Amino acid sequence: MTRSIRFNAFDMNCVAHQSPGLWRHPQDRSARYKDLEYWTELAKILERGRFDGLFIADVLGTYDIYGASDEAAIRQAAQIPVNDPLLLVSAMALVTEHLGFGITTGTGFEHPYPFARRISTLDHLTKGRVGWNVVTGYLPAAARNMGQTDQPAHDARYDHADEYLEVLYKLWEGSWEDDAVVRDKERGVFTDPEKVHHIGHEGRHFSVPGIHLSEPSPQRTPVIFQAGASPRGVRFAAENAEAIFTAAPTKAILRETVDTIRRELELAGRNPYAAKIFNLTTVITADTDEEARAKQAELLSYGDPEGALVFMSGWMGVDLAKYGLDEPIGNVNSNAILSAVKAFQSADPDGGEWAVEDIATWGKIGGIGPLIVGSGTHVADVLQEWVAETDVDGFNLAYAISPGTFVDFVDHVVPVLTQRGAYQAEYAPGSLRNKLFGRGDRLPDEHRGASYRIGGSRSTVIDRPSTVPSSSSSVASQPTANR
Repeated sequence: MTRSIRFNAFDMNCVAHQSPGLWRHPQDRSARYKDLEYWTELAKILERGRFDGLFIADVLGTYDIYGASDEAAIRQAAQIPVNDPLLLVSAMALVTEHLGFGITTGTGFEHPYPFARRISTLDHLTKGRVGWNVVTGYLPAAARNMGQTDQPAHDARYDHADEYLEVLYKLWEGSWEDDAVVRDKERGVFTDPEKVHHIGHEGRHFSVPGIHLSEPSPQRTPVIFQAGASPRGVRFAAENAEAIFTAAPTKAILRETVDTIRRELELAGRNPYAAKIFNLTTVITADTDEEARAKQAELLSYGDPEGALVFMSGWMGVDLAKYGLDEPIGNVNSNAILSAVKAFQSADPDGGEWAVEDIATWGKIGGIGPLIVGSGTHVADVLQEWVAETDVDGFNLAYAISPGTFVDFVDHVVPVLTQRGAYQAEYAPGSLRNKLFGRGDRLPDEHRGASYRIGGSRSTVIDRPSTVPSSSSSVASQPTANR
């Protein structure tokens, strides 16, 4: 049986996202990111292509490692200016019926209590099509502008995120019973107070004694996305994530990464396929291989090497401005960058020694993931090879130009995969979670968050404080209506 491949579009509420300089291309529309019409048009394109979702990245801060300042990032529009991702979702949901929305927000600088309400609001407004990409943050500039000297230590950020998720699970899963909202017009009772519970959370980082402010949404907990690549990040993902993003540049590296994730899922007491794994990939396609290669050459002519090095410096924690473009990469004193470039070199059939300029060229289009160039048939062949040889579930598709890269994919690649039975011919019904897994709208019982449901192994039902009037016996004794 042919395996069905999953796809998300990868974008950000900014210019050019991960393809620095491509905003200058005459067909790129990403500078319209400030207009709702840009996003609603993109959402309709993606739903026409039956994408699972639009994954919207975000950063709270600037890339200021390169040149020890944010000047180059500002000049190159390297994810600056950037707007809030959450405010886009309602408009896109209104013009689509099935497309999911994965929204990135960090756990480091916002209290979980108001965040829980915003996500529940979006889950209501989208009828259950919301996912949340959990990030702990990595840009030092974000920490400084939030009153800290730097980001906390790597593992400490995940320890903090563990409690952040605990609070959210308690609010989303353990505060309101399914039938709490009765809407009894005769008695004048909208919600039965006996079925709404204070969570009583007292932890190291947060104190949240009260109830969730929103009634239960279709999914309650949004689909949890995560992209941690470190051992601690992978463990966090295995305990929480339902979709995991990777950025492996080669099949060999991706296969190893996928195997590690599947093992960690089992160690966390979950099915090894309980989370969908998506690898960052960029596709340039056209009617023929020759046309696609010509399109790639033209797109690269607009790419900016300085912008690429701004991103690479930020992602790897090394100021590449200190090195000449022709300097061999072996002269760069960083274990992090050496390991990354070793991965890049393994994707190069020549296997020659790389210079800093080679990193810049690699990063002009789509970031650090692989780039596939060719006709729709060729691209489909390669994508199916990656799935077969790595056990990955799908791809997080970055763009060179927007929306053109996505339009090309929908027009050239989707029909080929559909004809082969390797892509969904129609959307599944229901929520984003049900579309991805076909097992209903709610978290599965084996998920960490499910244990915080009322009656679950880690649920905490707190009696209402004495200052809150108890409901009358007539209310408690009346039958309630399922929502």
